[in-house]
Order: sequence, then C-alpha cells, then structure tokens
Amino acid sequence: MNTRVAPLSAEPARPLPAAAAPAPLWVLMRGVSRESGHWGVFPDHLRRSLRELQPASQLLMLDLPGTGSKRREVSPMQVSAIVEACRLELRNRGVRGPVSLVGMSLGAAVLTDWANRYPEEVEAGVLINPSLRPFSELFRKSQPLNYLGLLLLSLSRFGARMREERVLRLTTRLTPPQAVIDRWLELQRQHPLGVRNTARQLIASLRYRASRTRPAAPMLLLCSKADGLVDWRCSQAISRAWGAPLRLHTRAGHDLPLDDPQWVARAVAEWLRDRSIQGVEPGEWH
Repeated sequence: MNTRVAPLSAEPARPLPAAAAPAPLWVLMRGVSRESGHWGVFPDHLRRSLRELQPASQLLMLDLPGTGSKRREVSPMQVSAIVEACRLELRNRGVRGPVSLVGMSLGAAVLTDWANRYPEEVEAGVLINPSLRPFSELFRKSQPLNYLGLLLLSLSRFGARMREERVLRLTTRLTPPQAVIDRWLELQRQHPLGVRNTARQLIASLRYRASRTRPAAPMLLLCSKADGLVDWRCSQAISRAWGAPLRLHTRAGHDLPLDDPQWVARAVAEWLRDRSIQGVEPGEWH
C-alpha cells in the first residue's frame, strides 16, 4: 500500500513569533485581621512609582483566608497553610509565572515562607515591619503581648468606631484618624471582623519560625523606628542575617504604608532602579 507524502515546501521556514513576556505582577498581603481595603491609597502610589521602571506592571491586593473577601473561610493556624491558600487563589486567577510579593506583618511571614519553599514562584520580596522568629526573640517589643492588644480590641465591647480608633492609635503615628476611620468602618460593615479568625491568624504569626538563610529572591526590608508593635531592630537583624538592604522610616508607626505611602512606594522604586533584579526563569505553578 503506497502512502502519499506531501512534498516539503520550498519556502524557508518562518520563525514562530516570540511569546510575549508576562507583565510583572505585584501581590500585596496585609497583616492580622486586616484586608486589602486597609492598604488605603498606597497601591495608587506604588503604581505611579513603578510606571517608569515597569510600565506594564499590575497590582493584586490579596486577602488572606479569614479576612475581606475571604472572611467566611477559616484561617489556618500555620503560615505554610496560608501560603498554600494564596497559591491556590493565584492559580484560580490564571497566574502561572513568578510574582513579586509585598507583605506587611503577617503578610511578611507569608512572603518569607512562600519564597523559601517555592523559590521559582517569587521574583522579589518587600517585607514591611516584619516580626519573624528567631530574629524577633531578641527584642522586647516583638513579644506576643503586643499583638494580644489587637485581639483584645476585637473582643471588646467598644463600639466599632471606638475600636477602630484604638487600632489606629496602636498602629500609626502620622495619620489623622478622621482621614481613615470612616473608610475602615465601611470595610467593617462590608466584611465584619471575625474574632475566631483574628485569633487563628495571631497564632499562625506567633508560631512561624523563619530560616536564618535568605530566600533566593532579592529582598528589601522596610521598617518604622516609631513602630509600637514590632521593634525596628528585628528588621535590622533580618537585614544583617540575609544581607538584604534595609530602609528605615524614623517617624511612622507599624502601619507604614498608611502613615507614609509615598515613602514606601518611592523606596521600592529606588530599590528596583538601583539594582537589576536577578529573578528565576518564568515557570509554571505547581
């Protein structure tokens, strides 16, 4: 039986068009009992600061389990499990390549664990006022009693406005309460704060122990010298152990992106400008 084979074309083969590089994606993660809405105007400042360096960059504010749009989910009591929930959320959104992470407080612990266990998925990381064992064990202000205050506020019988004002006083130094309280109350109405998930997130944060070895991705540390929850020297200790750059704000409180969003956005942009990020090759999520 003869098999007819089509003749080869005499035309030279045309190269396939190169696949477009994915736009840089920055994923922002907040701390205990805070949701994406609590970033305030910081994402707008970050977008403007990144425009010159990464014109196509995109931002994604990710709610951790138990907060915001994920308030009905039970928050894991292990940072590693929170990481898995975040990875699943990105897969469900169609994200397949490496991302840059910005994590504040508990979000910084999630960032660190993510970068250590899945280095191919993290392009770069920015940690804001992190409290990570074993580094935090050296400093008095990074003890559980400081975070216990936040939990007691969520359990208190104070009205919502008074409770949010107390949280603001505990976490900020430069922000006038009138500028944000109404917005926070609206967030509370939309996504009521769950005491159970607040406690579970707090437990996850206190249990987590970071590696003394720096993650493979480039890391930047930003901290506030006037932070009333976490001693700024914790960030200094992490910086020295990891050989990662540290930028220190002298007047802001724990919620640095709320107290001075322009400063944080500018610090990230200057860091990117000063060095070429040596990321991993783009790969698929596992």
